[in-house]
Amino acid sequence: MEQPYSAGWFFGIGNIILYDINYLQNIIMHKYFLFFLLYPIVFFAQDSKTTLRVNTKVYNQIALSVLEGDIYDIKTLGKDPYLFFNPLEEDLDKKNNHLVFEYFCPTGLDFLEIHFYPQNNDLKPKIIRDIGSTEGWVTFSIDLSEALKTWGKKGDYLRLDLGPAPALSIQLKHLALRQQTKRELEIAKNKALKKKQEVILERNLVTYLDKDFPNQISNVLVTDEIVRLEGKVSDDKNLHLAEVGVYEDATELKDFSFLEVIEPKDKTFNITLDRFKTQHGYKQDRLLSKWIIVEKKEDKYKVASHARYADSIVPKYNYPFKKPSTKKGLGGYSINREAPYTDLDSLGITSATVNIWISKFFRSNPSPEDMPFEYMGDTYYVNKKQIKNLDNTFLSTSERNIEVSAILLVDKASKTPDKKIGHILEHPDCDPSGIYSMPNLTTPKGVQYYSAILDFLANRYSRPDKKFGRIHHWIIHNEVDAGWVWTNAGEKTALVFMDIYHKSMRMSHNIARKYNPNSKVFITLTHFWDWTSNPHFYHSTELLEFLLKFSKTEGDFEWAIAYHPYPESLREPKTWLDKKVSFSFDSQLITFKNIEVLDAWVKQPKVFFKGKTKRLVYLSENGTNSPTYSEQDLKEQAAGMAYAMKKIKYLDGIDGFQYHNWQDNRNEGGLRIGLRRFPDDKDNPGGIKPVWKVYQAFGTEMEDKVYDQYKTMIGINSWDEIRYKGPINETRNQN
Repeated sequence: MEQPYSAGWFFGIGNIILYDINYLQNIIMHKYFLFFLLYPIVFFAQDSKTTLRVNTKVYNQIALSVLEGDIYDIKTLGKDPYLFFNPLEEDLDKKNNHLVFEYFCPTGLDFLEIHFYPQNNDLKPKIIRDIGSTEGWVTFSIDLSEALKTWGKKGDYLRLDLGPAPALSIQLKHLALRQQTKRELEIAKNKALKKKQEVILERNLVTYLDKDFPNQISNVLVTDEIVRLEGKVSDDKNLHLAEVGVYEDATELKDFSFLEVIEPKDKTFNITLDRFKTQHGYKQDRLLSKWIIVEKKEDKYKVASHARYADSIVPKYNYPFKKPSTKKGLGGYSINREAPYTDLDSLGITSATVNIWISKFFRSNPSPEDMPFEYMGDTYYVNKKQIKNLDNTFLSTSERNIEVSAILLVDKASKTPDKKIGHILEHPDCDPSGIYSMPNLTTPKGVQYYSAILDFLANRYSRPDKKFGRIHHWIIHNEVDAGWVWTNAGEKTALVFMDIYHKSMRMSHNIARKYNPNSKVFITLTHFWDWTSNPHFYHSTELLEFLLKFSKTEGDFEWAIAYHPYPESLREPKTWLDKKVSFSFDSQLITFKNIEVLDAWVKQPKVFFKGKTKRLVYLSENGTNSPTYSEQDLKEQAAGMAYAMKKIKYLDGIDGFQYHNWQDNRNEGGLRIGLRRFPDDKDNPGGIKPVWKVYQAFGTEMEDKVYDQYKTMIGINSWDEIRYKGPINETRNQN
């Protein structure tokens, strides 16, 4: 492509029209004619970085608009979409060698291509493949060091090509050229060593999980004071019971901090230990430990069984499990939202999810704004105001007998108000690209602090008197198959990632069960099933199979599934048009169109808890979008939800549905996925949309009256037509 700026520019005062005869001839030949303005300040340095601005007058095959907050909203219109940045106002500091930006793109790009202007034979375009999909704002960083050898003078500029796909929607913000951060340098420096270590860990985990050991720990009971372990051995020679802390990897240990000789009777053993111990400067709760049999050979210990977590925990409270009376719930609820909380009553809500950013209210030191709490003999602190907000939210749900699932989120250290807490809780391998981090379970300190805040929440919100409200279940982080975005632990294989995540699930489960015998922990997944549009993501099927394997080998626990079956494109509400779906267990996606696949998967005997009980399945985040507030778009959003609810209604493997989002949110990349309009909408701020009425009518005598108007739009005569009643196959079949 020809460059739009030439060496023979004419400058005037203020905004001046620029042109170049050769360029005009070229663009006329391409059947388009562009005029553009050069702003007096186009690039400027700030905080040792060069902020970039997109040229809003010159671009190709895109629709471009600038939203509030300097967000560039881009829709591609052809197979060669690109835009330009405004030229450098001064020579670039060569230290600013990384192009960075944040982007929101639910579909992902095939590639990005960076062109350097003015062009010359030494400056080849920089191509970045597989720019993965993201449903949140993710930071992307590109090293341009090589190009800066000959590029970066005053007047130089960049062109950004956005792949070959038309009808793509992407938003960009915070574009800049800056230095590589200390964190990025650290990750790059340690990348090779970390990869080598994880190759070994992966190999050892595969061997461990697949091995059939002759020895077994069959049951671990935890009471107020003791841990009682039972098991059987095939040989009583040199066998020891060993303890493995959360921060340790059983397959990698050479030495164990606790060992007890096993003295079997008739090849069985029964060992009772104190529940609490002091180690690494902390009083530790063995509720969180797992136990393994090792064989001593000379001065070394060899793993001789699978490890075992607690099977049974004597709880502080004992009240019955009460299933919500309907499947209808609300996602991302908070009493502080701008939407009226009376919607809980108007919509007939019986369940809800609540986001808890644990590192936002956790504090490392006392202050008048914080309140103390005790855990294992040490004092910790939480922010009074934020805890009061949580109390008010959970009180508003408990007084309505609404079941609540708390979503546990760990901010990156850079985003936490208390940096000390942030660094303690952030996973050491967390990449800056992620929105949230996996908790740091690699050190005794990280485990102790994470345990402390989990215990605080479970204790406070499990009381029988509901003094502060009630949390019933725990969704462990967010969309872990898209962990690179939502639960970042760096670049990991699926098995190594699940090994870390499984620890967080077990910790949360055991601490919750310490207070409530019916609390369940949920693995949280996107609509990607046996495919992904991002090379950093995992297949949900793969993670679930690994979780089943860990449960089988290390003692089953009553985990559940929080699935997000959005339509194939989050921007397209007509989910009946989804293409990447089939009625098979290896379907690429599970959306509303083929939600029967998830229903069938969870009903397999191999998936049952201890082979007997179907696991709980909540569709904990899902909704349909209205691209605009036009009458047609609002009707299509409502039709998509009517289609979804009419399917889910008859699937007994699906236990709950929490609609996301309650209200349209400006921070969701242009999506209008709410039941209500934007709170600052100029025409009807916070107004209810037709989809609100669809959701309200579900399960009531008004259901058919409200829903039937959408059958023509979907292209059916009867709702029975949308229900799939055939077999779910092992391989993909025709729809």
